[in-house]
Amino acid sequence: MIKRKTKAIDGFSMSSMTDIIFLLLIFFMLTSTIVAPNAIKVLLPEGKAQTHAKPMARVTIDKELNFFVQWDKDEPAQIEGLEELTAFLFECREKDEEMYVALYADVSIPYGEVVKVLNIANDNEFKMVLATRQPDKKR
Repeated sequence: MIKRKTKAIDGFSMSSMTDIIFLLLIFFMLTSTIVAPNAIKVLLPEGKAQTHAKPMARVTIDKELNFFVQWDKDEPAQIEGLEELTAFLFECREKDEEMYVALYADVSIPYGEVVKVLNIANDNEFKMVLATRQPDKKR
């Protein structure tokens, strides 16, 4: 009778399972960055700097001067006028004291509309950033 020098291991190897989990993790991380954070079509002005923190509230002004607001992951809602915008921002502050607002303004709207929104934020001490897009490399 021939004896084996090594014994068969009865355990289960998890190394192949961890490889699959890491591949799935990488796949989901890459696909989640492709998803657009804002469903409203706005052509943003170009800028060199980008914000890295995620805003809690979003204010969007499209090229027809329609105002849209969005809290965190809620659906965007259209509002009428700056009074409703101020009320929305105060509601957001009640939800989170440390929240800040990202302003998505179309590049073609008059500068005065952006200044009105920035003045509301400044008067009420809201933290607000102006969203921009990366400049094209072709230029």
